[in-house]
Amino acid sequence: MGFYRDQVLPRLVDRACGIASIDRWRIDTVAGLGGRVVELGFGSGLNLDHYSAEVEIVLAVEPAVVAWRHSERRRARSTVEVDLIGPDAQHLVLADASCDGALSTFTLCVIPDIAAALAELRRVLRPGGRFHFLEHGIAPHARVARWQARLEPAERRFAGGCHLTRDPAALVERAGFEVVELDQGYGPGPKPWTWFTRGIALNPGAAAG
Repeated sequence: MGFYRDQVLPRLVDRACGIASIDRWRIDTVAGLGGRVVELGFGSGLNLDHYSAEVEIVLAVEPAVVAWRHSERRRARSTVEVDLIGPDAQHLVLADASCDGALSTFTLCVIPDIAAALAELRRVLRPGGRFHFLEHGIAPHARVARWQARLEPAERRFAGGCHLTRDPAALVERAGFEVVELDQGYGPGPKPWTWFTRGIALNPGAAAG
């Protein structure tokens, strides 16, 4: 699985997540971010075109070398500075309260220890900092949810550990964020993969511990 995971999967993700019909979701998700923004799962830079001039720098977290290389063209034409800070969302090499905002698009589904990653995000976000997220997850409709549960073992094996049954909004709230905006619905494609959650959450203050 090493060659597939390292070389093939990042290219498949770029194709699947880069379709034009997802752009409206991305545009709405990125809107309102400014200052220093840490982006979990930067990937091939699909969000770069949607950042506003209010964003001073994007601090990119990305484990896939191929995805980062693939982003070079998008980074070159972007007016936003991008700095790769490391591969692991569970261990952010950033100072406490050093970021104004955070972004995650289709990334919370693949992080192994999601609680640790969200705790790190709270640590590096200043009090009142905004976390914008766009994720797929468990659908509210029983028939779709049953299919998601059946498909998840294969999904995790062939899609880099991707979970179909996580509830992103609940995970964000459980981590101590205050969710202030939420928009959910089916995106383009088969329903087990396309129950989308777009949200904005605020960091109310320093994380405990």
